[in-house]
Amino acid sequence: MVNTFPQAMTIAGSDSDGSAGMQADLHTFFARDVYGISVMTACVAGNSYGIHAAHSLPTDFIDQEFKDIADDFKVGACKTGMLADSELIRNVVKNYNQYDFGPMVVDPVIMTKHGNMLLEEAAFETMRTELIPLATVLTPNFYETQKLAEMPLKSDDDLVKAAHKLQDLGAKNVIAKGYHQDENQREVRDYVLLESGDGFWLTEPYHHTDRVNGTGDSLSACIAAELAKGASVEEAIRTAKRFVNIAIGTPIDVGHKFGPINHWAAQEQI
Repeated sequence: MVNTFPQAMTIAGSDSDGSAGMQADLHTFFARDVYGISVMTACVAGNSYGIHAAHSLPTDFIDQEFKDIADDFKVGACKTGMLADSELIRNVVKNYNQYDFGPMVVDPVIMTKHGNMLLEEAAFETMRTELIPLATVLTPNFYETQKLAEMPLKSDDDLVKAAHKLQDLGAKNVIAKGYHQDENQREVRDYVLLESGDGFWLTEPYHHTDRVNGTGDSLSACIAAELAKGASVEEAIRTAKRFVNIAIGTPIDVGHKFGPINHWAAQEQI
């Protein structure tokens, strides 16, 4: 039998310290019993102190990656990560429309968890108008939700309104993440708006730790993994939220400064 084992694909950059990007996605796929496939878009040199160099791969090479995967494997779902510029975003859109890679989870890497812009405005608009409409699930962080919805988020009602605005951009299902950086927080609350129009809140304990690198990558990767196994969108989102919260709450001692989450802890408890 060929291609009966569930397979998920990450379209992202390689992060040399292993805490985020493609490496975090592949850690997550492994932990969720899914075979991980990758389209590398860039290489990043960095460690727990920060990123020190980056290099984007040429689009003709990325085209070949997509073709080779489509020619051999059966990708049940895919996810995007950091896409550095408009040319690369359009390359991903072209290839996704050309081949069958299942539902797409878009992690719109636009702004850091501290609110710093990662994309130039032109690339942001390309993502907003060309990539996000392809998303089966859209997973922006708090600041990305504000940017995409073009509104401040000061209350639960604001988060609900923002989720509807993001759905109006074309994303079928949206996770609008709440604020996750208040030192007095006891819980984190994210709002999920499904394609059906139904919505619900996800609530988990807040963990005070700086071992949080790769949380957004791992959340979106876990959703893709569950979709590749045949879970419903709601089931996939609920599993992913729990998976990441356990991984954050059980830190591992790797690196000197901002460390990774613990995918193994989540693997054992879900």
